[in-house]
Amino acid sequence: MDVLDAIKARHSVRQYQDRPLRTDVLTPLQAEIDACNQESGLHIQLVSNEPKAFGIFMAHYGKFSGVKNYVALVGKKDADLRQKCGYYGERIVLKAHQLGLNTCWVAMTYKKVPSVIQVEAGEKLCLVIAIGYGETKGVAHTAKSREQVTEDPGVSTPDWFYRGIDAALLAPTAMNQQKFKFSLSGDQVSVKPGLGFYAKIDLGIVMYHFEMGAGKENFTWLTPLS
Repeated sequence: MDVLDAIKARHSVRQYQDRPLRTDVLTPLQAEIDACNQESGLHIQLVSNEPKAFGIFMAHYGKFSGVKNYVALVGKKDADLRQKCGYYGERIVLKAHQLGLNTCWVAMTYKKVPSVIQVEAGEKLCLVIAIGYGETKGVAHTAKSREQVTEDPGVSTPDWFYRGIDAALLAPTAMNQQKFKFSLSGDQVSVKPGLGFYAKIDLGIVMYHFEMGAGKENFTWLTPLS
């Protein structure tokens, strides 16, 4: 399964089986996390066999069950933290799916467990990603149309742009609202986030999907991820 197959097949899952992550899955997953940290300067951490974070009422209210493994998205406090967490977090999500795991982005319905997550001075825990073997494979959600998320690109729009848009429309966003808007000028692409607390996280996720669909060799971002 390549990354585009993972984009098409992956859906959010909140209920997990009581199974530890296998070594043959943990090793490549940790390698991907290490690569993301090296590239981004983030301090992303994989936490396994830890039930406390999702053992609270809010987690059950959010319909989570069986979550004992998660990825903690940690990084230096700056204006780009949320966007970078979205971008690199989704890269990890799709790698996990390629490895046969299920995932779910989690912003609030979990408890911070300081004893298992390292947050250094000047850093912040942004959010987490539940990960494991799902009770189900999740379900697809209704997506907007290409026209709803693009400014008029004109009649000579290249195919790669539409491939990027189609991949972006499969990206998970807060409340599935898909508030982003893409535009194209020559070979430069820009994307505007919507409003809301999670807008920059969504922006990072959507940018990664667009790159995978369009092909990074075909365009440049007007405002690249720093």
